[in-house]
Amino acid sequence: MKLTQSKAKDLMATITVELVAADYSEKVDKILKDYRKTADVPGFRKGKTPMAIINKKYRTSVIVEEVNKLLQDELYKHISAEKVRVLGSPMPIDETPIDWENTEDFTFQYEVGLAPEFDVKITAKDKLNYYKIKADAKLVDGYCTDIAKRYGKMSNPEVSVEGDLIFCAISQLDVDGNVMSNGISNEATVAMEYIADAKIKKQFVGVKKDDVLKVNVMKAFTNHSDLGSMLNVSHDALHNLTSEEFQFTVKNINQLAPAELTTELFDKVYGEGKVKDVKEFKAKVQEEAEVQFVGESDRMLKNDIVTYFIEKLKLQMPDDFLKRWLVQTSEQPITMEMLATEYDMYAKSLQWQLIENKILENYEVKVTQEDVLNQTKKLIGSQMKQYGQPEGDDAQLTDIATNILKNEEERKKIYDQIFDERTLVVYKENFKLTEKNVTYDEFVKLASGK
Repeated sequence: MKLTQSKAKDLMATITVELVAADYSEKVDKILKDYRKTADVPGFRKGKTPMAIINKKYRTSVIVEEVNKLLQDELYKHISAEKVRVLGSPMPIDETPIDWENTEDFTFQYEVGLAPEFDVKITAKDKLNYYKIKADAKLVDGYCTDIAKRYGKMSNPEVSVEGDLIFCAISQLDVDGNVMSNGISNEATVAMEYIADAKIKKQFVGVKKDDVLKVNVMKAFTNHSDLGSMLNVSHDALHNLTSEEFQFTVKNINQLAPAELTTELFDKVYGEGKVKDVKEFKAKVQEEAEVQFVGESDRMLKNDIVTYFIEKLKLQMPDDFLKRWLVQTSEQPITMEMLATEYDMYAKSLQWQLIENKILENYEVKVTQEDVLNQTKKLIGSQMKQYGQPEGDDAQLTDIATNILKNEEERKKIYDQIFDERTLVVYKENFKLTEKNVTYDEFVKLASGK
């Protein structure tokens, strides 16, 4: 057997594999002899079928299978031994059908796409902004109101005000405005905050028990999952309504009175004596909010780093090869026309994989099986504490973690989480980051602009 690789040109190369009969015949003969021992051919006892018949019946298919196995093995060995940095997988150049019955020596050629040669070092010249989200007074007040509602009391006033929950009997109407005899009917709570149309929302303000409203439900509720639950119908049925007009008969009004911002509420939320007054309560809420926002700031930094390196390095890719490879290997049929709109995104994703792998290599970022196990145990312990359960000893945590990690999807999720944390440390330590304080609203505008 002879395997050669051409010189790279435009990040593509050709691997040629030449096989002669001696490369595979011994293995083929052994397989055919084993077939003979178990072959059940009419007219012959098991194990006594003449080899000529076995050869005629099975030899060609065995040669095809063994030659293909040999090809795959040798290609993999070559790529691994020579450290050929391929993108995609080798593609056969000549698809001409082979005369397997009358050919003994074969020559196969494969085209390979090659990763570009480059290096990545992060220095003080690599500058980015790090957006630190500060919870402003408006946001803190909103969070305080939400907490107060969570610990508030429910009442049933005679007349509704904006924000109340209205429990209604709901019936579908016909074209004449009458309740349909076989139409949709259900009882459900209407939350005013989810009514999309301002005029319809206003209809539910100032209503009393037994008041009747007529509402176009498709106009009122743009979240069709919620609407389907309200009417107790499937998604398909919702989009095939014979009439979108419904009658809402008020059965009850529920009003949530938020708890007052007093020590009674502060003790319930943070524990007795931990927060003394409204000022301390708001400061605590602000602190917790800003801790939660760190994750969002980190995600934006990671996105900015991806964009930064792709634009800075401008890696050349074997685009022609990759496009043909995608068309050939895609599970779903794909054309070059479809690729025209999607390839750029794919190429950038592939570039980032190459860049990040180089960063992991240069900065020796590694994750061991022990790291994954320890992280899983830590997550389990935290979850147990959250639900007020005893954390358990190390042996118990190890058993639970080991079972969880048998799930490949869970293992990969935790593995990726550790990698993300460790690469983020590399970025924060090596980039020159300028910290910029922004409100949450300003951050959202920045993120949507990117």
